[in-house]
Amino acid sequence: MKARDFRIEPDVPVVLRGAAAYSWRLLISLAAVVVLAYLINYLAVVTVPVAIALLLSALFAPVVRRLVNWRVPRGLATAIAVIVGLAVVGGVLYLFISTVITGLPDLTNQVSASIEQINTWLRDGPLHISQDQLQGFLDQIVHWLQTNKSVITNGALSTAASVGEALTGILLCLFTLIFFLHDGDGIWRFLVRVLVPGANRDRVERAGRRGFISLEHYVRATVLVALVDAVGIGIGLAIVGVPLAVPLAALVFLGAFIPIIGAVLTGAVAVLVALVTKGLVAALIVLAIVVLVMQLESHVLQPLLLGRAVKIHPLAVVLGVAAGMVIAGIAGALLAVPLLAVANASIRSLWNDRAPSAKPEGEAEKDTGDDEPEPVS
Repeated sequence: MKARDFRIEPDVPVVLRGAAAYSWRLLISLAAVVVLAYLINYLAVVTVPVAIALLLSALFAPVVRRLVNWRVPRGLATAIAVIVGLAVVGGVLYLFISTVITGLPDLTNQVSASIEQINTWLRDGPLHISQDQLQGFLDQIVHWLQTNKSVITNGALSTAASVGEALTGILLCLFTLIFFLHDGDGIWRFLVRVLVPGANRDRVERAGRRGFISLEHYVRATVLVALVDAVGIGIGLAIVGVPLAVPLAALVFLGAFIPIIGAVLTGAVAVLVALVTKGLVAALIVLAIVVLVMQLESHVLQPLLLGRAVKIHPLAVVLGVAAGMVIAGIAGALLAVPLLAVANASIRSLWNDRAPSAKPEGEAEKDTGDDEPEPVS
């Protein structure tokens, strides 16, 4: 007797079979992403410095290549790039700290005057709050500080531990940066040879190189955009007479590396300082300057400098920054968009380098123009 065939595939609709096939693949992919995000967050002490070193290597790699083309030994070219970078960072930090120290007395006096004006308004304005009520409010703040002394102390101790971790991360970042600049190609070839099957090594290696080119374009363009933001807002703050204009401009420069969110937050800090020190009219003027500079950035600088090479939809930018913030805090928000730019260029490269046999029948073999990122203006 012929055994009965209990297979049910022929009786399952094609749509349901396709949905099931996509679903289990999607679930496995999501699980892999969750595990990877957990590992990145768990090893943040290592992964964040390495990722920052990768960003810095994308910034300094053109300098090293230019020096090597001038017949400078690669080791010496790497040393020159790192030393110049450290000198620039040290000079900026010195300027920042010295400016803060110099402008702090003026800022303190202006804040004290503003607080006195607020007290006068609260006492003589429409609220008519008495001096005893104001003093009672201040006493409650002092009592809260005394009651939560242990919490504040523990926070200070944890901050000290964080400073130690930050110093360790800086040293690891510097060490990794030197190797990335000196032998980045060798490291990438080694990873491809170890992790990728032989048939796909060439495609993956090309995709990685194109992704790094896209990262170079992104970092260079972001530095230029951040510099324009800092100079524009800093000049506006200086004209209005807001104290600590240089440190606030430096804060705007750093915040510009976190797309959308960073510019909004640092601009809000500048407006708040203007409000506290100079009053409402000055704060409104600073707000207008910040909005004008941000419009210039979003409608002129970013489309012109980034171009099609690293163009990512604004929704993807916002979601990427939010996801990075959830996974790794400020460092995650900083690294999210560069990683999206690398993934965008690498995936396009892998897609365009498909083998002819993998393409649908009748698809023309033509150059799509997306193999190499466009140079940044």
